[in-house]
Amino acid sequence: MRGFFIVIFIFGTVSCLFAQRDCGTIKYSSQYTFPETGKPGVLTGNERDTFPNEIITIPVVVHLLYKTSVQNISDEQIRSQIAVLNRDFRRLNTDATNTPLAFQSDAADSRIMFCLAQVSPGGYSTNGIIRKHTNKDFFLGDDAMKFSSEGGDDSWDSKKYLNIWVCTLFGRSLGYATLPGGPENRDGLVINYDVFGNMGYVRSPFDKGRTSTHEIGHWLGLKHLWGDSNCGTDDVDDTPNQLSYNFNCPAFPHITSCSTDDNGDMFMNYMDFTNDACMNMFSHGQKNKMRSLFALNGIRNSFLNSYACDSSLATGGPLPLDTIAREKPKPGVKVFPNPTHQVLNIVPENGYDLKGKTCTVLNVQGKILMQQKLLSDNEKLILTSFLPGIYILRIGNESDKIILKIIKL
Repeated sequence: MRGFFIVIFIFGTVSCLFAQRDCGTIKYSSQYTFPETGKPGVLTGNERDTFPNEIITIPVVVHLLYKTSVQNISDEQIRSQIAVLNRDFRRLNTDATNTPLAFQSDAADSRIMFCLAQVSPGGYSTNGIIRKHTNKDFFLGDDAMKFSSEGGDDSWDSKKYLNIWVCTLFGRSLGYATLPGGPENRDGLVINYDVFGNMGYVRSPFDKGRTSTHEIGHWLGLKHLWGDSNCGTDDVDDTPNQLSYNFNCPAFPHITSCSTDDNGDMFMNYMDFTNDACMNMFSHGQKNKMRSLFALNGIRNSFLNSYACDSSLATGGPLPLDTIAREKPKPGVKVFPNPTHQVLNIVPENGYDLKGKTCTVLNVQGKILMQQKLLSDNEKLILTSFLPGIYILRIGNESDKIILKIIKL
């Protein structure tokens, strides 16, 4: 009988261990040297700062890598993850009411949202989901899933898209993320297929989509609350010091030797290791740290000029639902600076011919405000007389036309 209880105890301990959250970001990031998150990137002339109270929308492409039918999760499960992210980052999650009163004033709406991309890098229409069969039984945390040559799928332009690879990971890690400033062709998140979204093939207690919320926090520069060392710091002023990570769902208050007051740990924060059902907030300090990456010269600033959420800007397609080969760049045009104060430059890309085409500027109601015939492959539009706002730029007509969104400051 005594041996029976020992077996039960060991089995219960192992089960509890494997039900704990395990984030692979810190181990992964130790393989690379990441610059400081505030370090300016390469300037292109298209940069702008965030507007006051601007809601930043990030286009997402999901690279779904599957070998079995179970791993080939549904569009509905993928869309449920985007819905979770939008609620969590805007503090619209229904369980926000579970934040203890002591921390409610610290909880923040980050004013960051996400969409499945509607326009691919080549200008084709897309639903933002790339399904690809792989012969791999599982992937290690070595980025193989990010390369077609290794059984994965190549990234889309990480200056304009958040790449999320959904696959089967070996071991206990639920996922991992690149920190700001990492290699561009590896930039993004890797998430286990069975912790992605809050419906379909998801496993308890990680069945509410909070693994992606946690990893995107890393992608936006946040650290674990304990700074990955005993009584360490996450470099955010309004998250209390804590001894180490919390798991399962502690009772409030959870006080340790590192606690500075009677409120103890902010264990309901998305950057702890608690169960999905226990997580429900980012703090104001975390919000400011994440949003700083989108400021002028910030590492994620280029997303302010990514319009891949707007399906009306697609000029071809759609992409195949199950994409194996990579698409070739489609001929088009580049406009800069965008936003602009006065002059908008128009130049061709990938062999596109501007000469002889008509350029039209319309307002958002579709009224034509300006038309100009393009006589060379390096044209300028003078927009000095235009009021600040959003306009539509149309080049060409009928099947040979390109439509872009421009912003006049």
